[in-house]
Amino acid sequence: MLNIVLVEPEIPNNTGNIGRLCVGTESRLHLIHPLGFLIDDKNLKRSGLDYWVHLDVTEYANVNEWINVIPDKSRVFLMSSHAQKSYLEIDFQDGDWLVFGKESVGLSKEVLDQFDHHLKIPMSDLIRSFNIANSVAFVVGEAKRQINLKV
Repeated sequence: MLNIVLVEPEIPNNTGNIGRLCVGTESRLHLIHPLGFLIDDKNLKRSGLDYWVHLDVTEYANVNEWINVIPDKSRVFLMSSHAQKSYLEIDFQDGDWLVFGKESVGLSKEVLDQFDHHLKIPMSDLIRSFNIANSVAFVVGEAKRQINLKV
């Protein structure tokens, strides 16, 4: 099972869509506070539809609380538009942690500095970034493809 981590997500619709993706791919969702919305936000529920009740989700008060539950920090992969290495170059494994930052600014330097694996999603120079829900779908799709090939 993959672990999808959203650090301080701001937009409920994105988190709802990612939650739905997690249910569909049998992945765990980890939400690190502060959130830019309430978990009972109608937009979150609308995006997650009736799947939210099936979601394996854990919330953390802050980044340090989350870091303390990671059994192997070498299997944590942080997505950053500033990274040099593509997520397509990684050999993903069951149980990996895929980490995404807030929609407006991504991951902070403090979070990035705590882990070695920083990955980017290749994209045209015509845009700054992809929508976070799309970004999660790209990376989860590739990781699940690789893991299923190993079974």
